[in-house]
Amino acid sequence: MALVQLYTRYNRVWIPDEEHVWKSAEILRDFHDGDDRLQLLLEDGTEYTVDSSPTKLPPLRNPDILVGENDLTALSYLHEPAVLHNLRVRFLEFRIIYTYCGIILVALNPYKQLSIYGDAIIHAYSGQNMGDMDPHIFAVAEEAYKQMARNQRNQSIIISGESGAGKTVSARYAMRYFAVVSKSGSKTQVEDKVLASNPITEAIGNAKTTRNDNSSRFGKFTEISFDSRYRIIGANMRTYLLEKSRVVFQAYNERNYHIFYQMCACADLPQFKALQLMSAEEFHYTGMGCDIFIEGVDDRKSMEETQRTFSLLGLNEDFQSDVFKVLAAILHMGNVEIKSCGDDRSSISPSDTHLLIVCDLLGVRADKLVQWLCNRRLVLVAEKVVKPLHKDRAVNSRDALAKRIYAYLFDCIINRINRALQVPGKQHAFIGVLDIYGFETFDINSFEQFCINYANEKLQQQFNLHVFKLEQEEYMKEDIPWTLIDFYDNQPAIDLIEAKMGILDLLNEECLFPQGTDQSWLQKLYNYLGSKPLFERPKLSNETFVIQHFADKVEYHCKDFLEKNRDALYEELVEVMRDSQFPFLAKFFQEEEQKALNIRGIKVKAARPGVKPANKQLRTSVGDKFCSSLSLLMATLNATTPHYVRCIKPNDEKLPFEYDSRRVVQQLRACGVLETIRISAQSYPSRWTYSEFYNRYNVLMTNQEAGFNDKMQTCKNVLQRLIQDSNQYKFGRTKIFLRAGQVAFLEKLRLDQLRTACITIQKHVRGWSQRKKYLRMRNAAITLQQYIRGKKTIRKAVSAANLKQAWAAVLIQRYWRGFRIWKVYETVRLATITIQAFTRGWLARKSYAKMVEERKALVLQKYARAWLARRRFNAMRRLVQQVQLSFRVQQLRKKNEEQSKENHGLVERLTSLASSHSQTLDRLQALETQLKKSTNQKASLEAREKKIKEDASLKMTTLQSEIDRVIIEKQNMEKTFEASSKEQKEKYDQAKLNLLEEKEIQKRLSKIAEHNLDIQRQDHEKELRSLKEEIRRLKEERVGLQMKLDEDDRVETDLRDQVTQLTKHVKVIPELRRDLSNLQNQKNTVDRKMKQQSEEARASLNEISKLLAGSIVEEDVLLRLTANTSEKTYEAEDLLAAFDCLEKATRTLESHRKEQKAIYETQVEGFKMKVDYLQNENNSLQNLFTEKSSIAETIRQEVCRLSSENSVIPELKGQISELQRQSKDYEALIEKQNKDLAENAEEIKSVLQKKIEEESSKRRHFEEQAEVLEEDKKDLQGKIKDLQEDSDHLSRQLQMERDAKIRLRLEVTQLSSDNIEFEEQLDQKDRLIKRLENQIRLETAHKDEKTSSSASPKGYLGMLEYKKEDQSKLIQNLILDLKPNGVAVNMIPVLPAYILFMCVRHADYMNDEEKLMSLMNAIISNVKRFTMTHQNDLVSLSFWLCNMYQLLNCLKQYSGDEEFSKQSTPRQVKNCLQNFDLSDHRQVVSDLAICIYHQFITTMENALATAIVPAMLEHESLQGIFNTKPTGFRKHSSKNNDDTEMCTVSFIIERLSRFHTIMSHHSMDANLIKQVVKQLLFYIGATTVNHLLLSKNMCSCSRGMQIRCNISYLEEWLQEKELLSSIDTLQPLTQAAWLLQVSKTTDDDAKAIVEKCTELNMVQIVKILNSYTPIDGYEKRVASSFVRKVQSLRQDHDGSAQLMMDVRYRFPVTFPFYLSPQALELLKVPNSLHLEFLNMI
Repeated sequence: MALVQLYTRYNRVWIPDEEHVWKSAEILRDFHDGDDRLQLLLEDGTEYTVDSSPTKLPPLRNPDILVGENDLTALSYLHEPAVLHNLRVRFLEFRIIYTYCGIILVALNPYKQLSIYGDAIIHAYSGQNMGDMDPHIFAVAEEAYKQMARNQRNQSIIISGESGAGKTVSARYAMRYFAVVSKSGSKTQVEDKVLASNPITEAIGNAKTTRNDNSSRFGKFTEISFDSRYRIIGANMRTYLLEKSRVVFQAYNERNYHIFYQMCACADLPQFKALQLMSAEEFHYTGMGCDIFIEGVDDRKSMEETQRTFSLLGLNEDFQSDVFKVLAAILHMGNVEIKSCGDDRSSISPSDTHLLIVCDLLGVRADKLVQWLCNRRLVLVAEKVVKPLHKDRAVNSRDALAKRIYAYLFDCIINRINRALQVPGKQHAFIGVLDIYGFETFDINSFEQFCINYANEKLQQQFNLHVFKLEQEEYMKEDIPWTLIDFYDNQPAIDLIEAKMGILDLLNEECLFPQGTDQSWLQKLYNYLGSKPLFERPKLSNETFVIQHFADKVEYHCKDFLEKNRDALYEELVEVMRDSQFPFLAKFFQEEEQKALNIRGIKVKAARPGVKPANKQLRTSVGDKFCSSLSLLMATLNATTPHYVRCIKPNDEKLPFEYDSRRVVQQLRACGVLETIRISAQSYPSRWTYSEFYNRYNVLMTNQEAGFNDKMQTCKNVLQRLIQDSNQYKFGRTKIFLRAGQVAFLEKLRLDQLRTACITIQKHVRGWSQRKKYLRMRNAAITLQQYIRGKKTIRKAVSAANLKQAWAAVLIQRYWRGFRIWKVYETVRLATITIQAFTRGWLARKSYAKMVEERKALVLQKYARAWLARRRFNAMRRLVQQVQLSFRVQQLRKKNEEQSKENHGLVERLTSLASSHSQTLDRLQALETQLKKSTNQKASLEAREKKIKEDASLKMTTLQSEIDRVIIEKQNMEKTFEASSKEQKEKYDQAKLNLLEEKEIQKRLSKIAEHNLDIQRQDHEKELRSLKEEIRRLKEERVGLQMKLDEDDRVETDLRDQVTQLTKHVKVIPELRRDLSNLQNQKNTVDRKMKQQSEEARASLNEISKLLAGSIVEEDVLLRLTANTSEKTYEAEDLLAAFDCLEKATRTLESHRKEQKAIYETQVEGFKMKVDYLQNENNSLQNLFTEKSSIAETIRQEVCRLSSENSVIPELKGQISELQRQSKDYEALIEKQNKDLAENAEEIKSVLQKKIEEESSKRRHFEEQAEVLEEDKKDLQGKIKDLQEDSDHLSRQLQMERDAKIRLRLEVTQLSSDNIEFEEQLDQKDRLIKRLENQIRLETAHKDEKTSSSASPKGYLGMLEYKKEDQSKLIQNLILDLKPNGVAVNMIPVLPAYILFMCVRHADYMNDEEKLMSLMNAIISNVKRFTMTHQNDLVSLSFWLCNMYQLLNCLKQYSGDEEFSKQSTPRQVKNCLQNFDLSDHRQVVSDLAICIYHQFITTMENALATAIVPAMLEHESLQGIFNTKPTGFRKHSSKNNDDTEMCTVSFIIERLSRFHTIMSHHSMDANLIKQVVKQLLFYIGATTVNHLLLSKNMCSCSRGMQIRCNISYLEEWLQEKELLSSIDTLQPLTQAAWLLQVSKTTDDDAKAIVEKCTELNMVQIVKILNSYTPIDGYEKRVASSFVRKVQSLRQDHDGSAQLMMDVRYRFPVTFPFYLSPQALELLKVPNSLHLEFLNMI
């Protein structure tokens, strides 16, 4: 179809306008081929005529239904006015700042803080496809992050725009998104550091301009590095083209960089006092713009934020102090006053305050700085000349120095930030965020604007290539032929700038000439580039040139181009800075050359050989640096997948939500958005999937076409039928591609079809209503006619005779009808009475028979119960008597056993005495080991000798130091001698002779000392020989002592034999006493010998000490002699010889003395140890005798006790005879039982007979034991007599008896403790008897109930016993290895909780606190461990949530607290915990249950997360109400339609049913299930509402109907499960759906919305109203006045201002207590649990 056919009446077009760029007009008459005029009607009502041919028609306006689309490429007509109008509507009416334009995100600066950047918004966009939700910077960041992870390719986000458009904020939000979604949880806080770098870079690189209060004056590319798990591990920042000129100059109403004003605002702080700062107005560099403040910005607080981020990045206070020093010096440098002195001279006062401060802060010499600021050194051929500078040149030199220092400082801070952002770890991928200046054009454009526009030319070229690459990939993917599209190629503009002999090449060449000027360079441009089509020479100016950029023509002023490109600084000033005493500053200039050499750039060959520069600083120009960095940036971007963000300034006044169409269209042209639109319009901009096309245009299909099952073929047939020109569309594999205007044509056909259908429906409805109205009127007329005609007939027929006849007939009818009814009544009454009589008789007879039967039963029950009572009493009495008999016999047997054990203990004590003597042998053998210590002592002596040598070496070092000192003194004296005059020479000769004589005297004395030492050495050798003889004699004595020890061994063997005899008979004690006296005599002899030997050793030691003392005296004499001689000696060789002799003598004397002393000390210690050992052996023998006497005493006491206990035996015999008599009586009673109970009586009789026989056998056994005890008693009495005879001899040993008493006391305490244990055992026996009695009572009461042998006994206490070592097995089998699926089928789901509690009860019953605490801690820790390892297993989480809930209830129910045990049974009350209070553990178990609950909820939410939006919002459960609108480039292309169709509300209900089944299967409490369902419904509702708020395409009336339908399905499910009370959490979603459906036009509608939507806050309501999107042309958008009306009505309501609902909100969970009816004693532990080690108590 031709586009001309769309210019019909009522359609609208765009015509140019000076104020608004474009304005709308309506076509008054159809336009046909051949017409030369188009009649239009403007919006103000005036008619307008356009002279146009078919090829120059004004652009058509899109239908209102398409206005406000998220993607500009979704518009039917793609042109400049459509884009401008769509952005205006979205910005002003919808308050939406983001819009897609193909692959570009267009962002309009709102100049207002918006609540669309919170963490909730970030999480909402995380994981979503780019076209699923409204445009946002987070969507672009998510797309980059997703493509990096999916395609394993680096990404980049290119953010560009004018100053003040919001580039910095957009980059900041993008980096914040990456920091939030890729949280690593590591301790390095890399994400926080990446975000913290922004305040620092903004402080040192941003400034206030006329267009922006926070304008970035440099380009920045930030590489955010990710590891293999796509978590941030670091970042790197690269900067481009810092605006250094701003440091020294600002235009009116602008500011310098923020950091200067922040420092001035904090000048009064202590850390800034030393910088001597003033107000910003008083500094020249900060007061130029006459505006030092920014509205709404506190520079003092900003400084605190800057310092905080410095610290966060690890930049310490010393580095910060250095930075602030340099910045303060720059400020003071601007205030240095330079005065003019004559024509070409300038000067600076040496007393200038600011000059002195600068020199003090920078550590430079004031005179040097003044000299080279006001002068310049010229290097000529033969000399160097210092040339004075004019005042202006001096000021420029000062400013150049300030700019250079600030540039170096800026680079230094950026480098330190990069180092702080680097952490250990390998980079797997990165995402680069490029915040760079957009295309700029001002009234006066200089070198900075030239570089900026050059960079934008390169970026635009890269953008064009990327757009065509994407288009080509799309066409190839859909198998559509690719045709080349004509587009603007800016390669000529780039060649004009960077090619050989281009602008930059000529500029660099001119900068090489010292006399080069801007005019000469401009003339070269005119000469070489004048013929270029993109280069123009203005006609009215000789100082400018014009370049045709891709966005617009820009006129550049050549002034200062060379100076800015050179960026020159005199070498003399560089040297001054290089010699600074401030290392931080000096380092900048020292590294300057190295940095210049390392710069990588594009080397452009000059047109002619250049002159070698005189200054090193001119070798690399600013242009070259910028070209190289730009080339590196383009290489980086080309290696990544780019994503584009274009920031737009809506107005220059910075007014919030104000839209200036002229400024916006200018920026759209400059940033390439319109070029993208133009390229898209030339191809196939409208792209529909086959399913979308089918759903949208099914109304245009014929019945035959609609009947096809193949949707793709149907779409092809419809499109071929409707559009004849096949070039207007193409069929791809999954999409239909349409040219511009074809969608509008299809929309027109669809609208016409719907309009025709509406007219037909209206026709039939109106005809039906009129027919219905006609029939109603006709029936009313007929009814009126009937009444009127009836009245007339009655009036004619009324007379007296007719009235009487009628009255008589009525009277006869009355009586006849009455008689007939009376007859019927009588018949029914008689039949009823008869039935009642028979029924009552039957009931009376039945009740009588029942009474007779009950009376007989009562009589039988009376006699039966009496017989049962008697039988029960007799059986009870018999059992009690039997128990008494068995208990008494057991007591007797126990006492006899105790007596035998005590007797056996006495024998064991006697044998232990023998074993104790055997230990003495071991002690004697230990002596041999002690003798071996002598060898070890020898080793110690060697160590001491070594130590002596070390001491001597130390002395040598001290002597060497003295020698060195003497040498130094000698040298000093020689110097004094050389300096003396000739007159003192004779005195010197005389002194020399004296020295020679003294030297000879010293030699003689040394010979005498050597002779004395030889004599002394001989004496010592004699002493050594005598000492060796003494040692030999001592060894012989040692051998004698060894022989004596052998004799002692033989004595010990004799003692052992005597001890064995003592065990046989006690009378051997006197012999031992005699042996003891002999040993005592031997000990005395040994002591005497030891004393003699010690005296001899002492005498020998005294002699040796005298000798050594004498030698020491002689040594002192020698030392004094040598000291005296040393005082007279001045030669080093003599001193060394003397000291060597002294050292040898000292070493020999000391070694001999210490060796002899150590040997004698060791021998004396050995003898002392032998004496002590013999004394200890004597004491042990004495203790042995005391033990023997004590044993005798204990035996005597035990015999007395046994004799007293034997008197009990006659009583036991009487009891046995009484029991025999009673057994006979019982046998007689058993024979008298009735014949009916003969079988039971015989069984009982046989049982009793067996028990009696056992008791009689036990009795005979006890009698035999009594006889044996009698014999033992007689033997013991004889032994006692023998012991009494021996006790007279041992009475004198009082000390030994005291020890025996102490031991007896210990044994008494032990026996008493044993008795206590026996009493406890008796108590346990009593409890056992009571339990048996209870069992007997239960058995007699339930005699008819016979249980199987496998059934659990009813006497269980509901406890499980286990050993401590089995605790790990219990935990492993019951918690870690338990399979919930099998458990839930085969047993009670909460059985583990009961088993664990029964184990806890047993630990409490046994009063074992350690076991109880260990079990509780193990339960809690292992359940937590199990749930953590199975945190995604719903079955396991549900299972253990139920069990922990049940365990918590058991701990409450059996705690003994009255509030929990009110309704407990008596048995449950009896089973309560008795010894420990587990209230603290109840809290811990409750906390664990809450943790499991939250994990359970999280797992279910994760299972539902991906299905909520497709099921609740996207799926069409109500067929036929959706009409898909055209979508743009950012459509749901990445989603699979088949997958989305599967995610329906039925899928969610199926998941909820599965969850409910799992919880019910595990017997979860109904209240807890309600809480779970309530939380899940809240999550479903909150997720749906959040997606609805962020997806404008979802806000429509049909979508509201769909949501309400889905909610009704959920309500049906809740009603089926009896959980309808949880539906309240879906109220926000219900109200949002209602808000989409309700009328939104009148004031009453506004009031209804305010009253109804109570769960939605005002921000959410306004968002839904602004986002409301009509699907068809019959609907209308919500007027802005209506939105303001709703806001005014809701002002008084308090509520949250958050846009998003918190999907992670958790309702407080409660665990209500419920009483468990389960009896613990009736529980059975299944074998499948492998808990055989548990025993029922």
